[in-house]
Amino acid sequence: MRSEAFDIVLPLVMAAAAGLVGSIAVMRRMTLAPDAISHVALPGIGAALLLRINPVLGGVVALLLGTLLVWALEHKTRIPTEAIIGVVFSAALAVGSMLASGEELMEALFGAPRRAGRAEILAGLATAALVIGFILRARSRLVLTLVSPDLARTAGVAVGRLNLLFLLTFALTVALGLRYLGVLLMGSLIIIPAATAKHLARRLSTMQALSVLCAMGSTLIGSLAAPLLHRDAGPVIITAAAAIFFGSLAWRGAD
Repeated sequence: MRSEAFDIVLPLVMAAAAGLVGSIAVMRRMTLAPDAISHVALPGIGAALLLRINPVLGGVVALLLGTLLVWALEHKTRIPTEAIIGVVFSAALAVGSMLASGEELMEALFGAPRRAGRAEILAGLATAALVIGFILRARSRLVLTLVSPDLARTAGVAVGRLNLLFLLTFALTVALGLRYLGVLLMGSLIIIPAATAKHLARRLSTMQALSVLCAMGSTLIGSLAAPLLHRDAGPVIITAAAAIFFGSLAWRGAD
């Protein structure tokens, strides 16, 4: 297996995971959460650069620790998840900006795609499979929890644990995109395709399918167009996703 053959496969698998996670996030009215959670990776990336280790690894550790912190604070204080994420995001952005600077900070914010090694390919595929598998298996429980947490508890759903697992899945999805999109743009790939799908679909299953297609489509378009435009892939991918979103508004408006 050559890494060259997976230069486009890994981003597409990342996009599929982002589309599925985003569909649940939009249903749960967590449209600002992906951007906030993705910024939690910044201190880990900065610390990893200082220690001269893989910055993606540092970002993953920071994301997982930040997610556990958000869940613990929500569980202990009963403050809404969005508010806690906002506080953690602000602190992480400040600390990360102090740890990374110059070109390193720009790469952390917008991504710096490089050819993936064998270990990174396997880790990325395994992580994406874990995320996709969890969302598909837990979809009914996640929706039931969204409709009524009390009803979900009555049905035997461990709501607190399910929320933690979803937040961890969220963090892993962000981690998948750090190398390609950076902490500033990865949240957009989670939310924009899901928002497009929500506008077009009436059923959750259709919404999830459209969200995945939009995420993968914009990633493919951006990855192929970026070299032709002499631009980094990340901003082109998100521009393509935004174009699809506004196109969907015009299409529905014409009906």
